[in-house]
Amino acid sequence: MPTPQRYPLASIAFHWLIALLIAAAFTLGTIMTDMKISPTKLQYYSWHKWLGVTVLGLVALRLLTRLLSQAPTYPNSMPEWQKKIASLTHGVLYLLMFAVPLSGYFYTSAAGYPVVYLGLIQLPTIIGPNPELKPVLKELHELLTNVLLVLVILHVVAALKHHFIDKDGLLQRMLPGR
Repeated sequence: MPTPQRYPLASIAFHWLIALLIAAAFTLGTIMTDMKISPTKLQYYSWHKWLGVTVLGLVALRLLTRLLSQAPTYPNSMPEWQKKIASLTHGVLYLLMFAVPLSGYFYTSAAGYPVVYLGLIQLPTIIGPNPELKPVLKELHELLTNVLLVLVILHVVAALKHHFIDKDGLLQRMLPGR
């Protein structure tokens, strides 16, 4: 079977939907942490958790589609060291897209709060209330989120570099449309 020149439509849809949801969760997380306690802040926390759970589920589906379909190869003009860094970065991005929502879920559980997805489905409590673990998990969630942010920025910069400077068609592989 020949190597595809573009990602499958499902991968493209997952990529952009997950990117949008991560951006929304990050923005909401940044806003809500600086707010004074209020019904609005509590609502933002709920939405933030819902976004995290949704990202976690979509990333699992995205990984499944990635494992079941062949990715396009990197352009021949791309140096080998860039190919290795790109592959490593993609692997770490997948790891973080799982680790960030899971660390938030564990932090919420250690803080003694349930995660009720969309206000309808209470997810199981994996870690019971734990005042000693709570600050550790909060720090871990923030650290992983910041690492994810840095890698996403590098990912976007690299994609734009390939598009505008190298003009090697790399970005087109993941853009919607033709």
